[in-house]
Amino acid sequence: MTAVQSLLQHIAESTRIVAIDGRSASGKTTIASEMADVLGATIIHMDDFFLPLPLRTEARYREAGGNVHYERFIEEVLPGLENHEVFYYHRFDCSKMAYADELVRVDASRLVVVEGAYSLSPCFGHYYDFSVFMDIEAEEQMRRIVKRNGEERAEAFKTRWIPLEEAYFTATETAKRADLILDGAML
Repeated sequence: MTAVQSLLQHIAESTRIVAIDGRSASGKTTIASEMADVLGATIIHMDDFFLPLPLRTEARYREAGGNVHYERFIEEVLPGLENHEVFYYHRFDCSKMAYADELVRVDASRLVVVEGAYSLSPCFGHYYDFSVFMDIEAEEQMRRIVKRNGEERAEAFKTRWIPLEEAYFTATETAKRADLILDGAML
């Protein structure tokens, strides 16, 4: 049985809300998509909570995990997760740098996966039944980012987004707090 199959079996037996945090291009979305396909999980993407331009200040970026709109996640997502009910949230469209017109509907499914960097932020409390940290070596990470985003956009990851993630991981001890650490190279 592979690590992913083992994870899916464990989750299918005992879990309702899973968080998958980790490094850029480590396989967070891939694992979440597999959970949706195999287990019928509903996925909430932390990328939908990208920080809007008016909130992007140097002071905000100095906060561990400050480059995600955690206030909106707390307000729009956590109550629905806690109450196990249908809820809606506003999705931030990174391509337009604005909120999408349509709200995202999250059904009260048996399994909800919150995937993306910053999903294990301590400010979200203890809403998750199980948590995963996806790790990946720096060289493989950059290879995947270049393949996914292109050379030009990869530079922004290298100089801006990865350093912010690493500061968050260090400050919040994300990997230590996760129930399971997976090596994204296995995907």
